[in-house]
Amino acid sequence: MARLALLSQLLLASLIAAQQVYVPAKGPAPRPQCKHPYNGKPEYSFTPFSFTLTETVRYATSVPAPTSTSTYAAPPEALITLVPSLSYTTWGKWNPNDTATATDTNDPYGQAAWTALWRHANPPNFTETAVYSTTVSPTPVPSSELVLPPADYFGPTDCYTFPKGFEFGVASSASQIEGATADQGKSPSLMDILVRDGRPKSYVTNEFYYYYKQDIERVAAMGVKYFSFSIAWTRILPFALPGTPVNKEGIDHYNDVINFILEKGMIPVVTLLHFDTPLQFYGSNLTTAADKTKLGYVNGGYQNETFQDAFVNYAKVVMTHYADRVPVWFTFNEPLLYSYDARSVDSVIRSHARTYRFYKEELGGQGKVALKFNNNFGVPRDPNSAADVEAANHFNSIQLGTFCDPIFLGKDYPDSFKKTFPDYVPLTKEDLEYIGGQVDFLGIDPYTATVITPPVPGEQGSILDCARNESSSLRPYCVNQTTVNVYGWDIGYRSQSYVYTTPTYLRSYLNYLYNTWRKPVSITEFGYPVYGERERALPDQLFDTPRSQYYLSFLSETLKAIREDGVEVAGAYLWSFADNWEFGDADSQFGVQTVNQTTQVRNYKKSFFDVVDFMRARMVD
Repeated sequence: MARLALLSQLLLASLIAAQQVYVPAKGPAPRPQCKHPYNGKPEYSFTPFSFTLTETVRYATSVPAPTSTSTYAAPPEALITLVPSLSYTTWGKWNPNDTATATDTNDPYGQAAWTALWRHANPPNFTETAVYSTTVSPTPVPSSELVLPPADYFGPTDCYTFPKGFEFGVASSASQIEGATADQGKSPSLMDILVRDGRPKSYVTNEFYYYYKQDIERVAAMGVKYFSFSIAWTRILPFALPGTPVNKEGIDHYNDVINFILEKGMIPVVTLLHFDTPLQFYGSNLTTAADKTKLGYVNGGYQNETFQDAFVNYAKVVMTHYADRVPVWFTFNEPLLYSYDARSVDSVIRSHARTYRFYKEELGGQGKVALKFNNNFGVPRDPNSAADVEAANHFNSIQLGTFCDPIFLGKDYPDSFKKTFPDYVPLTKEDLEYIGGQVDFLGIDPYTATVITPPVPGEQGSILDCARNESSSLRPYCVNQTTVNVYGWDIGYRSQSYVYTTPTYLRSYLNYLYNTWRKPVSITEFGYPVYGERERALPDQLFDTPRSQYYLSFLSETLKAIREDGVEVAGAYLWSFADNWEFGDADSQFGVQTVNQTTQVRNYKKSFFDVVDFMRARMVD
C-alpha cells in the first residue's frame, strides 16, 4: 500500500507540473529582443517634409487548378452494391400554405407521407424569402476584392513553418448554411423543431444549397485548400431508416458540391452528422427533443434503440456514393453536446466503430475517418492546488475520456463517467477489441477554456458526493466552472458568446490531447465572434482586427506545439467561411465573410486575408 501511495503522489505531482503555472515576475514586461537598447540622448534635426510613406498592394492568391485527380476508393457504381436493396426516388417542396393534396396515400414513402413529416414537425413561423430557387452559376471573384487590407502594426514574429501536408481549411455545417429547408425532398430534422424554445431560426440561412458554387469560388480565390462541410441526413434519406428510399436529388446535389470543390483545386472534407438528427428518432412526441438531458446540452436522439443501425446505414449510403473523391470523413460532430444520457455514448462509439470498419474493411477506403470532439479545456484555477488539478482532470475525463478512452485506447470508460452514470452500458473485452483503435486522428473544436475548482467543502459536498446525487446542480461534471483566474482576472476577452482564452491555453491543450490519446490532432473548428459585430456598419464589420488577433495567436501557439513540443497537429479549419445561423443566436458572427441576409451578398473580412497570409508565409499551400 505504501508503494501504491508513493506512485499516486508521483502521478499527482506530474499532473500538477504539466499544468500552466503562475510565475511571479518583478518589474515591467521584459523585452528580450532588445539586446542593445537605445538609451542615449536622441539627436534632433529639421529635414524637408514630403509624403514618402507608401503602402504595398498585394493580392490573395487563388488555389491553382488541379492537374490530376486523387481517388480514395473504388467508383460509386462498384460500391453501392455494398448497401443492399437501394431504391431512389424524388419528392417535391413543402409549403404550409399549399392547398393541393398528394393522392399517393397508399405509398408509405410517397409524397403524401413525406408531406406528413413536415406537418408533424410544424416548424414555427416557417417562411422562406429566398433569393434563389435554382443553382447559381459562379462568376470569378474580381481582383479588386482580393486586395489585402492594411496590416496591423503588431503581429507574429515567429520563424516557424508548418509541416508538409498540413491541412488548412474552412468549416461549415448543413443546417447553418444551406437553407432550402423543405426543398427537393429534404425532410425535417431536429434543427427545425429546436426553434420552439424561443430561439430564432433563419430558414433561409446562407442559401448555400443553391449558392454553393459561388461560395466555393470565393473560398478558392482566397487560396484555401480544404473545404469542410456536412451532409444533411434528411436530404439523403428523408425517412431516415434502413430500407427507405434514397433521395435522388440529394445524392445529385452533394455529388455536384464535391465535384465543384475538386474542380476549384480544393479538397472536400465531409461530416456525416452535425447535430441535425432526423425527427424519426423522437417518435410521435417531438417535445421529447427538448427534454432536459442528463449529460449533454440537447437531446440528439442517439439513445433511441433504432439510431445505431440507422446511422450506420446512412453512413454506408453516403460513403458508397462519395468515398472515391473524399479523403477525410467525420462520423459525428461534438457528440457529447447532443448526448442525452450514458446510453447515447454507447450508441455513438459503436456507430462510429461500425462505420470505420465498414469504410476500411468492406469498402476498402484509403482516406481517414475520425470524430470531431468539443471540449472547453478545463484548467485548474490554481495550478499549484492538488484539489484544483484533480477537479480539472475529472472535468476533462468526462468530456473527452468518455469517448476517447474506448475509441483511441481500447480502454474502458473512465471512473469519472462510470461513477456519475452508474446506468452506463458496460463494455466487454470483446467490445473494446472491436471499438479500440478504430480512428485515424483526433478532431477537436477547442473554442475556449474553463477555469475549474472542486465543489465547496461543506456546502456542495465532494466530487464523489455529487456523482452519487442525481439532483445535484453541479452534474454532470461535479465541479465549479468559472472564467476567473486565481487573481480575480477574467482569463480572456469576452466575445459575443464566450470568454475567449484558447490561445493562452491551446499549447498545453494540444500536448494533453496528443500525449493522452496518442494520435495526430486536427483542429477541426476554431473561431471567434467579435462582440457586437452585427450591430456595426459594414466597413467596421469587415475590419475585424480582434478576430485576426485571435486566429494568428491561435496558430502561433499551434506552431510552438508542433516545433517545440513535438505534437503532431494535422490541420486547422476556420469556423466559419461565412457568417451563418449559430443554432439560435444569429447575433454571433463567426464568419471570415459577412453575409447580407436580404441580398445574399458576401464580403471578405480582414481576418480572412490575415490568416491566409499567415499560413502562406509559413509554407502552407
